[in-house]
Amino acid sequence: MGHLWEDYKKRTQDGEDAGKVMDDLGLKRYCCRQVFMGHVDLLKEISAFKP
Repeated sequence: MGHLWEDYKKRTQDGEDAGKVMDDLGLKRYCCRQVFMGHVDLLKEISAFKP
């Protein structure tokens, strides 16, 4: 599922409907969809604290 994140993020930022994008990516089950809907991209903030 993680390999779909960048495509999902780009398409939704470009204005596409999130539900349609998830359908196109094959995310049909609600459990997979909730991961994408609830995800917060914190990599940049977290990496600042890496030793």
